[in-house]
Amino acid sequence: MIEELRQRLQMMQKPAGLEDGPGALPLGIPAVDDALGGGLARGALHEVAAPGEAHLTAATGFVLGLASGGQARVCWIAEDMAKLESGAPYGPGLDTFSLAPERLLTVSVARPRDLLWAMEEALRCRAIGAVIGELRHGALDAVSVRRLSLAAADSGALALLLRAQPGSDASTAATRWIAGAAPSAARAFEFGAPRFAAHLTRNRRGPTGSWILEWSDTHERFVLTTPAVPVAAPPLDRPHRQTPSRHVA
Repeated sequence: MIEELRQRLQMMQKPAGLEDGPGALPLGIPAVDDALGGGLARGALHEVAAPGEAHLTAATGFVLGLASGGQARVCWIAEDMAKLESGAPYGPGLDTFSLAPERLLTVSVARPRDLLWAMEEALRCRAIGAVIGELRHGALDAVSVRRLSLAAADSGALALLLRAQPGSDASTAATRWIAGAAPSAARAFEFGAPRFAAHLTRNRRGPTGSWILEWSDTHERFVLTTPAVPVAAPPLDRPHRQTPSRHVA
């Protein structure tokens, strides 16, 4: 399996859209990009965790939205147990997040240490623009995580570690996120666009923050949504006084 992975990575060529330098990947949302110092840092490790097992699908969608930018190939590495529990990546679902199936290379491993090793090998391939590692359980090995950060810095690729629950272990990750599902906007006879409650809990470049993001098919990226907060009706004895509307970011 390891030798096959090496051969497949070597057969690839560096695609258009992969920058020569690390730089940043703007999300196109000023509030988020400002907090990140211009965007999600390329050439760095980022952790995205679900707040709980029930939100793992939402966290996966959030990771796909981060990884789908540009035309570079994406390598998705998961443990065998994760595929038994959740299944393999679904083509129409990938298409929702503007990730064509032909851009995706999937790898299955038996153990968490194999997953971290395979992520490091994939990051050292210049043909890969983003590497997703789906880690369900267990603490991170500090040495392996440090090697992931160094490999990402060398190649300029995004290293995205997807976890089923937030970790308290030490990490060299540039950012740590907790991403869960948020209620979608109601639409007649159809599902609304997917929304995510994204909490930036660690940021080496600046402040943390929380946002409700929606995936836009039109723009093929996240957009900021501002749901209205219900307010009380004006008192009956003072109808001339209007209750000001309130919004939260």
